[in-house]
Amino acid sequence: MHARMISTVVDISEVCDNRGITKSGADESDGFNIWRNTFPAEDLPAPGSSVEVTGVAFEFPARATGRGDNIRCRGQLLPLPGVHADWLYLLGAAERRTEDEVELHYADGAVRTAWLRMSDFWPETAAWFGEPEAFRGSGLRYPRHTQDGHRPAIWQQRVPVTVPGELTALRLPDNPAMHVFALTAVLEPGVRDAS
Repeated sequence: MHARMISTVVDISEVCDNRGITKSGADESDGFNIWRNTFPAEDLPAPGSSVEVTGVAFEFPARATGRGDNIRCRGQLLPLPGVHADWLYLLGAAERRTEDEVELHYADGAVRTAWLRMSDFWPETAAWFGEPEAFRGSGLRYPRHTQDGHRPAIWQQRVPVTVPGELTALRLPDNPAMHVFALTAVLEPGVRDAS
């Protein structure tokens, strides 16, 4: 029997730079994509809520900072001080399905790459990369109306940490089509040493 997994919820709120969740439609400063679509807030947990998706705990969406509720990936470096992990789990979605490399930064100075794959948020689109659905809205917000029946999705992705060690940071891709709403590092004790 394996020991219980150890989760470290990462606070990404200071890095959030995009507002993709609204209560009454987008204004000039809102917009998950170029058309300023947003997810309906009433279909999602309140900012800073503790949620669980497939057994992994997250803070979703990030605590409101005035700047946004998600990170539009532009190569940001997210601190992960003292984290040991087998997986980095993310809640996110892409403006179109996409994949790109992330960098895992280690305490010993090593930098290793891994793939982050995100399916499209677009209504009624299935998971292209097979990731679990975390949330699905009842409608899609536009600046002046909500299109009922268009059901945008937020997915759970995971990035493998194939080389054990102390992680100090995660560099996101420079790919503004990708959006990250939450991040959790997971360590599964006993997995690496199992034969």
